[in-house]
Amino acid sequence: MTDPDKLAQRARALYQEASRQLDPATSGRLRAARRQALEAAQPPARVASRLLLPAGAFAVLALATLMIWQPSHHADHAPAHAVPAASTADTDTDLPPDADSADPQLYQNLDFYGWLAANDRVKVRR
Repeated sequence: MTDPDKLAQRARALYQEASRQLDPATSGRLRAARRQALEAAQPPARVASRLLLPAGAFAVLALATLMIWQPSHHADHAPAHAVPAASTADTDTDLPPDADSADPQLYQNLDFYGWLAANDRVKVRR
């Protein structure tokens, strides 16, 4: 063994012997002093960390309220110049119908409908 190991071993033996010889009152005072030192070493609880949970809960509730409330708010206050969607679907446009709302058989003969549209523009002379 080296000198530092012998020194540590001797110090440990002296500490254990001294701790056995302490009276209960001194031992209690030492424990209380140790607790006070440990409490002083810990950082105090910050106000921000105590307010973080309630503030987060409030933010979630506010977001949920806005998400639920907003769609009905816009539907009730539609502009007067807005055209209902049903009337725009009935108008004749150059765009094909929406695939979800159209008959699937319309998409089977797309070439025919293209030919029909091209020949509809040309006037037939008789």
